[in-house]
Amino acid sequence: MGYEIHITRKTEWFDEDGPEISLEGWKAYIASDPEMRLDGYAEATMENGDVFRTEHDGIAVWTAYSGHGVDGNMAWLYPGSGGIVAKNPDREILAKMFEIAQALGARVVGDEGEEYGEDGEMAEAAEAVEEAASPGMKQAKRPWWKIF
Repeated sequence: MGYEIHITRKTEWFDEDGPEISLEGWKAYIASDPEMRLDGYAEATMENGDVFRTEHDGIAVWTAYSGHGVDGNMAWLYPGSGGIVAKNPDREILAKMFEIAQALGARVVGDEGEEYGEDGEMAEAAEAVEEAASPGMKQAKRPWWKIF
């Protein structure tokens, strides 16, 4: 399975309704970014030697990723849930996703609703540091899943 991170325009990435990133809009972004390549497929060799391959018109790869091609590693991004998705991205990929989100008028959100910023770090982590530096400030209410 894995943990997915979403570039979304929706209030919650999983909402059925809300503004979506169209396949045409995604392809237009890819065409405008020299670091992106539209492949239409993703392929990986499994531990047992089998090759897993999936195909979709919108599957793209970030070719400037520092781990690009190392041990078969690729930074794949693909359309899903009305946005763009990456599975198990590292901090470098998250930072690129933020750049893409800015260009598409969207934001970067994890499966559990956490947001990521320009540096690929969770935005809430930065807020926690600010809160520790200025105790006594009234905290905004959070959704129930962000209490812990």
